[in-house]
Amino acid sequence: MRRRPPPGRLLRPAAGLLLAGLAGLAGGVLTAPAASAAPPAAGSQDGSLIMVLDSSGSMAGPDGSGHTRIESARTAIGSVVDGLPDGYPTGLRVYGAGKTHGCDDTSLAQPVTALDRAAMKQAVAAVQPKGDTPTALALTKAAADLPASGRRTILLVSDGESNCGAPKPCEVAAGLAGDGLNLRIDTVGFQVKGAARDELECIARAGHGAYYDAPDAAALARQLVRASQLSADAYRMAGEPVTGGATPAKAAPIGPGQYTDTIGPGETRWYAVPLDAASTADLSATAVPQPGVRVDYGDGIELKLAGTGSYAYTCGSDSAHFGQDEGAMTLTGAVSRVPTRDAKDDCDKAGRYLLSVHRTNAATSDTSRWPVELRFDNEAPLPKGTVPAAARTDYGKAPAPLAGTPKDVAGGTGFNDATALTKGVWRDRLLPGQTRYYKVHVGWGQQLTYAAEFANEPVLDGASSSASTFVATTAYAPGRLPVGDASDARDNRSYSGTPVSVGLGTVPATWTNRWVDEDDANSVHSAGDYWIAVGLGPDAAQLARNTAVGVILRLDVTGTELAGPQYQAPALAAHGNVQGDTPGDVHSDGKDTAGKAPDAAASASSDGGLRGMDLVAAGTGGAVALAAIGAAALVHRLRSRTTRGGA
Repeated sequence: MRRRPPPGRLLRPAAGLLLAGLAGLAGGVLTAPAASAAPPAAGSQDGSLIMVLDSSGSMAGPDGSGHTRIESARTAIGSVVDGLPDGYPTGLRVYGAGKTHGCDDTSLAQPVTALDRAAMKQAVAAVQPKGDTPTALALTKAAADLPASGRRTILLVSDGESNCGAPKPCEVAAGLAGDGLNLRIDTVGFQVKGAARDELECIARAGHGAYYDAPDAAALARQLVRASQLSADAYRMAGEPVTGGATPAKAAPIGPGQYTDTIGPGETRWYAVPLDAASTADLSATAVPQPGVRVDYGDGIELKLAGTGSYAYTCGSDSAHFGQDEGAMTLTGAVSRVPTRDAKDDCDKAGRYLLSVHRTNAATSDTSRWPVELRFDNEAPLPKGTVPAAARTDYGKAPAPLAGTPKDVAGGTGFNDATALTKGVWRDRLLPGQTRYYKVHVGWGQQLTYAAEFANEPVLDGASSSASTFVATTAYAPGRLPVGDASDARDNRSYSGTPVSVGLGTVPATWTNRWVDEDDANSVHSAGDYWIAVGLGPDAAQLARNTAVGVILRLDVTGTELAGPQYQAPALAAHGNVQGDTPGDVHSDGKDTAGKAPDAAASASSDGGLRGMDLVAAGTGGAVALAAIGAAALVHRLRSRTTRGGA
């Protein structure tokens, strides 16, 4: 099985071959209690959901569980409404329940309003299957039932093929979903096969949605809950709307702040950014495709920051590709303009620069437009006369594994609502195709270390012994700069229900890390909120018996927090949560815990950069241990780097 990258990062073929040899460094994990569903989240009120229930005559037949199909559907829809967030706009439309024959038989059983659980259950309890299967008409009406704006989802549940002729449901779905920006159509096939399954898969594909197979009553409830909660718990976008230019000449001007845009297959969006001659500029793009839709390994986004003029120098570049073909998940890439210390680089000049965001898309992939969230941060230079501490690119001694009873937590949908965590042991649950976000404060001189341990998950009866999906993680520094390169041997793993762990560790946050050569260290040049993203592959929907999969997050922040990035900065005791010393911590006397002063000159490279130890994370007993591995240096050289001076 091909290795997958962590959420939002690129896996280059050459590095992937080398890293495959490091895959044996997996450690044991703690088995977490299996979860039946993800915890209800606050819900994004700009979204809405309508379930469309096939109530044709075939739904009156037995489903093999001692109940009829409609009885099992009622129970499943009850599970859906119990799990949805309070107030989430939800409705129900049925077809085939009004009369014995008729291709005009569809009705709105419950309008799309703030969730009324009792009313929804009463509405589905009253449904009596008896008629035909006008699927296309029901889809058309359902789209009209939804609000005119916001993220809208149609969730179709059917046990058979449409028998009402033209128009074909698949063609109707394509017309309704359009560019897929605001409407998606998911389908659940209840004990279907052959032409019926083909039709439902086609509807989902044309509707920029996902198909879920439900061979029995338990699977029906499980898949309906998964699909509905992914709709309600989608990435919360935030920012000022902007439309990127189609050419460099038409680049949309943006200043420091946050923005939202969209991008289509093969499209490039251009933005004009003003930069001064002294500040570090961090620019990121987060692409938010419909979760689980068809993608290819090379699909993703590519960022470049360049100067203007007759010869445009490239000041920074980054790529974020899926690296897997199971289904779409959130992607984030970022570039930085870091002024050099001698201020003589072509990218050091004040002026107008261009940020481009390009989307790659295979011909067989979903063609829906992706919402994009842009972030532009300026890091002001240090006050004049401030001497920054020497760069810290070492990892030091691995912290002891954190123990204790996990505390339940629900991660956020993205950067904007990431759940704030502190040092400790936490437990969450992930749906197939879901990425959860957490944030943690990392101060000057401190470093972040964590492991995400996935549970011993019961697999479905009859699942192939080779069936698997993936689990993955990425960490982001302030400016949304990915720092996942620090632990390539462990930031993604194949997952088949057997306990497995992913995680990483950062170097200490130090101002001068911005000038070092290691990609995994130069992003760690600011104190502040760091983000952790943990994802579960979409194919878990065909593997896991429980609706959601449990994950234990062991999070540690080590090192004494310093009052600032300056040399000989004192400890910052005001926070009241200063961590203990670890080897390499810099004290206020300028010496580390071994009594030695930091020696930046000793680690200076011939090109003026600084080099630290090349390390990757290796797991031991469920913890993330930081150990030196000689191959890591080669991994770093194979990876994409920020370049300067090129066109």
